[in-house]
Amino acid sequence: MKENNTQEEIKDEICEEEAVKSEETADEAEIESDVKEEKQEDEDSKYLRLLADFQNYKKRVEKEKSDIYTFANEKLAKELLTILDNFERALESECQDEKYKDGMANIFKLFWDILKKNGLEEIESLGIDFDPNLHAAVAVEDSDEYESGKVCFVLQKGYKLNGKVIRAAMVKVAN
Repeated sequence: MKENNTQEEIKDEICEEEAVKSEETADEAEIESDVKEEKQEDEDSKYLRLLADFQNYKKRVEKEKSDIYTFANEKLAKELLTILDNFERALESECQDEKYKDGMANIFKLFWDILKKNGLEEIESLGIDFDPNLHAAVAVEDSDEYESGKVCFVLQKGYKLNGKVIRAAMVKVAN
């Protein structure tokens, strides 16, 4: 009987060892599965961050490209403002030959239309509130015609190119 007990004990021990091994194997498989799952989540997270970074990069490059295109002509436009100013002065001066003056006015209009078509616009100044973003005050003077803080005289016109101020208007402000 002792031998039977011993054999049964051995069988029980073997069964217990197998159960323990089975549990250990299951635990190892579960741990391995958890590790794989964490790695997959980590890879997914990295992928999503990379995708978001790439999309932000694309947006930034598109905006930079758009800005370059929009303001590429800024230097040229600034230089053409001198010609525009001189053209206006020439048209305001006295001229005996009406045909010549009409021809100059037509050329000026064509020139101005081309500049407008490319985004140039004049900054309205006379009679409006002084705005340091749009105007450069060169003098303050008393005025019966305008309220205090309003632009009462424009010495040099200001211009914007595609909404960006490229030259502030030089003005006198009413006191």
